[in-house]
Amino acid sequence: MNLRDLRYILAVVEERHFGRAAERCNVSQPTLSGQIRKLEDSLGVTLFERTNRSVVTTAVGEAIAKHARLALEQTDLIEGIARAQRDPMSGRLRLGVIPTISPYLMPLVLRRLAEAHPQLTPVLSEEVTARLLERLTSHEIDAALLATTPEAPDLASLPLFDEPFWVAHPRDHPLAALEEITEADLAEVDLLLLTDGHCLRDQVLQVCDSRTAQSGTTARKGTRTSPFGDLRASSLETLLNMVAAGFGCTLVPALAVKGAQLTTMGTTDMGIVARPLKLATATRPVALWYRRSFPQVQMIEALADVVVANLPNTVRPLRGQT
Repeated sequence: MNLRDLRYILAVVEERHFGRAAERCNVSQPTLSGQIRKLEDSLGVTLFERTNRSVVTTAVGEAIAKHARLALEQTDLIEGIARAQRDPMSGRLRLGVIPTISPYLMPLVLRRLAEAHPQLTPVLSEEVTARLLERLTSHEIDAALLATTPEAPDLASLPLFDEPFWVAHPRDHPLAALEEITEADLAEVDLLLLTDGHCLRDQVLQVCDSRTAQSGTTARKGTRTSPFGDLRASSLETLLNMVAAGFGCTLVPALAVKGAQLTTMGTTDMGIVARPLKLATATRPVALWYRRSFPQVQMIEALADVVVANLPNTVRPLRGQT
């Protein structure tokens, strides 16, 4: 048994398909299948139940895969320690970013990061907070850009910026007649939300001090009940299109105001207006989270510096602040 065999096992467990596992490992399917057969014969157990349509991991296969993952994590850690000793700014940095930050921030950062640290190779993945935390603690990624503060003693963080929320509403909405928008004003509108699992949904609910929540709309005391409560949006882009279609208003993070669909205090072709919210607590802290045991903290610090140096003026930088 060797590290290659362990990678083959994990690839099949996670892909649940020998063909995709072989592609992932850059080998032919017969090569991967044959090697796993040899390993099963050597161990005297069956790791996978195979049919023409599916691959199911056996109980003993799951147990072995768990230890294989730990072994590969320790191998990566050993390699990382050696690499950090040679060149702390060389190698891969596996970075996870939540969907309400990634499309707006990463285009501002990645090119600058490559210019400042050409030997550093970022590997980007975009997922919701809960999944990123799982992957971070299981060593599948090295760091995560999050807009929440998880209770995880094994993790450390570098604060980056505070991101305020803006109100996005149709240009012909009653809010357009107001000079400024307050929390009381939000109590009189139908507020659309993302689906469960997105931290932005929970943050908007906290801002609005929600009393009850429906699937697609926040219903507060004194707020009209939306006739579109069953609408669900799994992305900020979909949410904004729902606003443009006249289904209600929403709160958007400030970075999105600099995106392709919104302009500061202006009306876009979609007919949406984005405006500041007159509420000091309408903000979320964004930080770079990583494992305390990660051997190349210099990479994390370098990324944090590049992020803060390239922020738009709609957010408040925290790194380097006194």
